[in-house]
Amino acid sequence: MTSIYDFECRTVGGGTRSLGDYRGKVLLIVNTASKCGFTPQFEGLERLHEKYAARGLVVLGFPCNQFAGQDPGSDAEILDFCQTKYDVKFPMFAKVEVNGSGADPLYRFLKKEAPGLLGSEAIKWNFTKFLVDRNGKVVERFAPKDTPQAIEERIAELLP
Repeated sequence: MTSIYDFECRTVGGGTRSLGDYRGKVLLIVNTASKCGFTPQFEGLERLHEKYAARGLVVLGFPCNQFAGQDPGSDAEILDFCQTKYDVKFPMFAKVEVNGSGADPLYRFLKKEAPGLLGSEAIKWNFTKFLVDRNGKVVERFAPKDTPQAIEERIAELLP
């Protein structure tokens, strides 16, 4: 796989969605968790999604249970939590692994394209964010502690 648009991801409903459907959009791809200290970032992520959707931003959420078992529910339970507690309207996908031999191919690609601190590819925790430009190029990786508000200016720079 050579482009973000080459990937198909499992949806909450059990189907698949091609990331090619988002061609021409700026993407913020986030591994999420429902029971994490960073879970309140859902509010800021939804705010970014709503504020910049008309200019081409799409936030994509990928639940992950690899960090201290902080997203143990089913895909449907996770989606219900996100929508009920944080009014999330941005696309949420099926639960994935982001590290190890079972890592989702999308996450293997993202980590290679935008390594973390000191070149490490491993995802350190929930709410690691990858920013993808309109051409499908992974341009930056943000740490879990980087709030949606803190990265808003960088996102806005990529939007018309």
